[in-house]
Amino acid sequence: MEFMVLRRANQSTERGIQPPALEPGTFLRPSAQAVRLLRREGEWSEVRGPFPPKELVAGFVLLEAESREDIIEQVRWWPLFDSGAVYEIRDAGCPGNCVGFDERGTAAGTIPQRKEELTRYVVFLRSDADSESDAVPPPEVIDVMNQHNESGVQQGVLLAGEGLKGTTGAARVHYANSKTTVVDGPFTEVKELIAGYWMLQAASMEQAIAWAKAYPYPQPGDLTLEVREACERVSHTEFTPEMVAAEARMRAELLEAGLRNAFSKAARGG
Repeated sequence: MEFMVLRRANQSTERGIQPPALEPGTFLRPSAQAVRLLRREGEWSEVRGPFPPKELVAGFVLLEAESREDIIEQVRWWPLFDSGAVYEIRDAGCPGNCVGFDERGTAAGTIPQRKEELTRYVVFLRSDADSESDAVPPPEVIDVMNQHNESGVQQGVLLAGEGLKGTTGAARVHYANSKTTVVDGPFTEVKELIAGYWMLQAASMEQAIAWAKAYPYPQPGDLTLEVREACERVSHTEFTPEMVAAEARMRAELLEAGLRNAFSKAARGG
C-alpha cells in the first residue's frame, strides 16, 4: 500500500526550519512565497501569501507500507527534535482510474527528466466536499487527465502527481512533550485538506501559475489551488551532540512512559 505523509505547517516551518523526518521527501518554502489560485464561476483570481500555518502543508513524502497501522508506527518513531509537529497520513490514489506518477515513470513507462536549471513547484489541489467523499469523476474526464499528465511528462514539464483519498481512513500523529498521540480521521476542516498534487519544473512562478490554470481538473465548478516552491533538503545526516542527546532523552522518556503504562495495566489485571 502507498501512503502520503504530509507534514502540517507551524510557526517553525514557516520560518524555513526543515524537520529531519521527511528526508528524502519534498520540503516547501514558506507560504510568503506561495500563491493561491481561486476559480470562481469560470474566472481565475490570485491571492499572494503568507497564509495561516494551520491551513498549510510544509512538506510531504510518499511511502510504501504493509498497512495503515504499519505506517503510523513508522511515523511515530521519526526523530522528535521538532516538538509540536503534526504528520497527516493519507491513502494515496484518487477515485476512478487516474494514475499517479513520479520518478518511477508513468503508466506508459515515460520517465520524468529533472532539469536542474529549472525550479520545482508543487501545485496542491485543495479539498472540497466531493473530493472528501471520494466522488468518482466520469471516465472521460479521467482519461483527459491521464493524457494531459503523460503529455506533460513527455514535454519535460511534469515530474510527479498523485491523488489522495478522503480522510475517513486518515490519521494524524501529534508530537508533544516527548510523546506521540494518534488522531483518526475523518477531519472536518475540509478547506485545510489536500486532495492531490502535481510537481512541475518551470523557469518562474508565473510559468507554474499558467500551467496550473490550464490543467483539465475533474471539478467542473469552483476550485482552489495552491502553488508552492519546493526547495532542496538540508542534510540531517550529521546530527549535533545536542540533537543526539535530545533524541536519547526523548526516547528514554517515551520508553519509561510505555513501561509505566504496561505495569499499571498489569497491576489492575488488564
